[in-house]
Formats: sequence, C-alpha cells, structure tokens
Amino acid sequence: MMLWALNPNNAYGYYIVLRLVCCAVFAYLAFQAYGQNQHGWAWVLGIMAEIYNTIIRVHLTREIWSVINVVTIGIAVASIFAIKFKDERQVVR
Repeated sequence: MMLWALNPNNAYGYYIVLRLVCCAVFAYLAFQAYGQNQHGWAWVLGIMAEIYNTIIRVHLTREIWSVINVVTIGIAVASIFAIKFKDERQVVR
C-alpha cells in the first residue's frame, strides 16, 4: 500500500484507507514492542501511528508525504526484524 501511495494519480479515498490501515498496524506494533520491553521501538511505532491517524490529521504537501511514505516503508521493514512475535501454535507442557 505504501509503494502505491507514491503514485500521484490516486483518489483521495485511497489515502483515507491508507491512513486507517497504517494507524492500526503501527499502533498494534507499538503495543507489541512495549509488551516486549522494546521501548525505543514502541515510541517510534507510536509516533508513526500518530502521523497516520485519521482523527487529528497531519496536513503536508504531496512531496513531503512521499518522503514520509518511503521512510515509513523502511521503518516497517526494520520493525519486522526487531519485534519478535510469539508463535501461537506452541504446545503448553
């Protein structure tokens, strides 16, 4: 979704959906990081959730949003390697 956001011909509704998805995903990841005592990642991901929130919108130019989208892709990829998810299929002994 983030790569497609770099296309300047997207409809406005696409960016609303993008904000909803990004805010929800980054908020979830921030809670996961906080639960694992990775407070630095919790702050970074929480700030990303705040940037993409739909209630109090951050109004920037298209060029600045393009840079933020690229940075967001980098943060999302890095967080995949930094935050370890528990395997729900583990057998309790």
